[in-house]
Amino acid sequence: MKRQLEDFPLDIRVSFHRVIEQYEERLRTETSSISRQHIENLLDYVRTFPQLEEGISDFGALEKYKDAIRILMDDLFPSILTYNEIKAASIPFHNIIFNASQRFKNILNDAGDSFELTMRNMDEEMFYIYACIIILNTYYGYSIDFSKPIYYDIPDKDGLLRHYRVAMNADFIDIEPTDNAQEITQEDVDLLIQNVDNIALWKEKFPPQSWIFRGFTIMNLTDVSVDDAISELKTALLQNSNASRAEGQAQFTEIFQSIYKIPDLRVGFTVFNGDENVFEQRDDSYTTSFILNQDQEHDCHNAMCAGSYKALIEEKTYFSIANVPEYAIATNHNLLSENLLAQEVASCILAPIAKDNKLLGVLELVSRRKNELNSINATKLEDILPYIVTDVERSRVEEENRIKAVIQSECTSIHPSVLWIFEREARRFIRTYDQQGYANFRDIAFEDIYPLYGQIDIVGSSDARNEAIQQDLTKQLTLVLEIMMEAYEVEGAPIYDQMRLRLSDFLDEIKDHLNTSSENEVFNLMSTEINPVLEHLRKNNKKLAPKIDQYRSLLNEDNGTIYDNRGDYDITVQRINKAMAKLIDQRQLEAQKNYPHYFERYKTDGVDHNIYIGSSMAEEQDFDEVYLYNLRLWQLRTMCEMENKFYQLHEDVPLKLDAASLILVFNSTLSIRYRMDEKKFDVDGTYNARYEIIKKRIDKATIKGSEERITQKGKIAIIYSQNSDEIEYKRYIKYLQKKNYLGPTVEFLELEDVQGVVGLKAIRVEVLYTTKEQAKQEHGQEETITYDDLMKQLN
Repeated sequence: MKRQLEDFPLDIRVSFHRVIEQYEERLRTETSSISRQHIENLLDYVRTFPQLEEGISDFGALEKYKDAIRILMDDLFPSILTYNEIKAASIPFHNIIFNASQRFKNILNDAGDSFELTMRNMDEEMFYIYACIIILNTYYGYSIDFSKPIYYDIPDKDGLLRHYRVAMNADFIDIEPTDNAQEITQEDVDLLIQNVDNIALWKEKFPPQSWIFRGFTIMNLTDVSVDDAISELKTALLQNSNASRAEGQAQFTEIFQSIYKIPDLRVGFTVFNGDENVFEQRDDSYTTSFILNQDQEHDCHNAMCAGSYKALIEEKTYFSIANVPEYAIATNHNLLSENLLAQEVASCILAPIAKDNKLLGVLELVSRRKNELNSINATKLEDILPYIVTDVERSRVEEENRIKAVIQSECTSIHPSVLWIFEREARRFIRTYDQQGYANFRDIAFEDIYPLYGQIDIVGSSDARNEAIQQDLTKQLTLVLEIMMEAYEVEGAPIYDQMRLRLSDFLDEIKDHLNTSSENEVFNLMSTEINPVLEHLRKNNKKLAPKIDQYRSLLNEDNGTIYDNRGDYDITVQRINKAMAKLIDQRQLEAQKNYPHYFERYKTDGVDHNIYIGSSMAEEQDFDEVYLYNLRLWQLRTMCEMENKFYQLHEDVPLKLDAASLILVFNSTLSIRYRMDEKKFDVDGTYNARYEIIKKRIDKATIKGSEERITQKGKIAIIYSQNSDEIEYKRYIKYLQKKNYLGPTVEFLELEDVQGVVGLKAIRVEVLYTTKEQAKQEHGQEETITYDDLMKQLN
C-alpha cells in the first residue's frame, strides 16, 4: 500500500478516535444491558490496539489492523450489505482504500492486478489545493465551495470501462496545526481564492506537512456508466466535426458498449431520404450502415419487410430482431436479413431518428449473439435518442446548406418547381466529391415538355427613349449656348464665339437626327471643353456666375448631364416592369397549385416569360393534358390582367406609354436542358431550336400583305401554326369575353414569312380595360378552372 505524500500540506494519521468517541457516548446513554455489554467488549478489544486511536502514519500498517478495523467499523459497514454497497474507508486524496465492501473488492478484482485506482481528472497539485481548502473550512470555519463531482473509471471483467461517481463522508476527521503552520488571515484568503492555479502561493501559505489530519473518510460509489455515457455522447456529438471518421466510429462504439455492457457491440447508422423513399449511406458519417452493407442506397420497400417498414418509417418506433437467422427464414431471406447475416449480426435493434414526425435516419445496434439485443433493452435508448436526433438534424441542415451552396455555385437560383432534381444531382455531386476528391455537376434535362411563351412590351420604346434623350440634350446645349453667347458679348474673347458656333452645330444636328453616338459626343464635349471654361467664367465673371450655378443645379449628379426626360422614362419603365413582374409572380404561384411547372420571367422594355410543363418535371404527380389547357387559359387571362395593370399605373408614373402583348402557342413537345455556362434552361437539339427562333422574331412580324406589326396597342396577339390551336384559343377567348377580360373584336390574321419562320397565323383580340376599383368588383378573387368547366369551353 502507498505511503502518504511528503509534498502535501497534511500529515495524515489514520485514526478512529471519532468512532471510539461515539461508542463511548453510546455507552453512557445506552439502557439495554445486552447493548452495553456489546459496546464494552468492543471498546475493551479496540483498546488493545492504541494505534487505532492515536493514529497510523504508515498506511502499510493498516493491513496489520484490518480485523480490528472491521470490528470497529461494523456499524458503519454492515456485513449484510457488503454485496450490495460499493463502499470503503479511504485516505483522502491518496486513492488508498481499506475496509472495502465485498462488492467493491469484486469490482477491483475484475479490473485486474495491474489496475491502479485513480480519480478522474485529478492531479497532485489539485489534491494539494483541495487539502488546503479543507483546512480553511474545517479549522478556520470558512465556507469555500470546492465541490466537484469525483469519478473513478474502472474496467470490468470484459474490459468495458465502468464509471462510478464518488460520494465522500468527512464526519470522522479532525485537523490541527503543527508548529510549522502559518496563521491565515482574511487577506490571505482573499489572495488565495483569486489565485487558485498558483500552487506556489498555496504552498507558501500552507507548507508541506504543516497540518495534522487525524481520522479517515468514507466513500460510497454509484455506478453511473449509463449517465456518463450519455454525457460523453453529448460531448462527442458536439465535437464530432473535429474527429476523424475512425476516431468518431470508435468513440461512438465505446459509448454504446458501455451502456449495453456488450464488449463487441457495433453501431451503425442509415440515412433516410424521404423525398425518394430510399435508405442512403453517407461517406461523411461516423458509422457504417448495417441495413445497406456495401450498397450506397436502396429503396426502402425492397430493403425491409412489411413489419420493419411499418414500425420504422410509418410509425417511427423501434424494430428489434432478437434472432436474425430465424428472421431471415420468416422473411424468405429479404435484403435486410441477408445484409445482417453477411455482417455476422445475430441480434439487433433498429431505432428511428425522427423529428416532428419526420424520419431522418435509423440508428443500428448489432450483436454477434442471438437474443442479446431485443425489444426489452431497446428501451435504454429512450434517454439517448433525443441527443442523436439533435445531431442528425444539425447534420441534415448542414447538408442542405451544402446542397444549396453547390446549386448556387453551379446553377445560381433555381425555380422551386424543379429544385428537386437539382438537389438530387447535388447529393450525387457531394457523394462523388467525398469519395473521389472531384466531381462534375451533370446537365439537367427534361423531355416531352410543352412550352408557353408570352410578353408584354412597351410600344415604340426605342423611339420614346430617343425622344427623351433628344429633349434633354437639346435643353442642356441650349442653356450652355446662352451662357457662351453672353460671355462673348461681355468679354469679346473669340474663344467664346468659337464654342458658341460648335454648340450651335451640335444642337442643329441633334434636332435634325439623333444617332447612337450623339449622347457620348455631347458628354465628351461637355467634360473636356465646356466645363473647364464654365468653371473659369464662374470664378472670374460675377455677372455670369449665378447663371452658371443655376445651370449646374439642373445637372444629374451621377453623369453631369440634364436627365429630366430620360429620368421620367427610366422611372416609368422601372415602375411598370416592377409592377408587371410582381403581378405575374403572384399569379404563377397560384398556378403552381394546379400542377407544378417551370416558370421564369425577365425584364426588358416590358416583361417576358417562359413556362415549361410536362410529366418529367413533376416528381410525384401524374400529368394530363388538361393541366396544359388550364395553364394556357391561365396565361391568356393573366396577360389581360397585366395589360390592365399597365394602364392603371398611368396614374402613378410621370410618362404615359403604351403596351402591346403577344402569346406564342407551340403545340409540340420539346426537350429542354439546363445550360451550365449560361445558368438557364434552353431548348435542346436542332429541331427544337426552331421554337427559340420563332420567339426571337415574332414580335417584329407583320400582317401578310401589309407593313402593320402584329403587336398593337390595346390588343393581345396569339401566334400559332395549327388549326387545332385556333379552335382551342377561340374557346378560351369566348370564355374570357364572358368574364369581361376581352372585348368583342377578334381578328384572324396570317403573318408574313420571316427568315426561318413560315406559315404562322395569329388571333388578335382587344383587351377590356377597367379601373382599379372596377377590377376588384368584377373579377374579385382568382378563379380556379375545373376540369369540367374547361371541357365545356373546349367542346
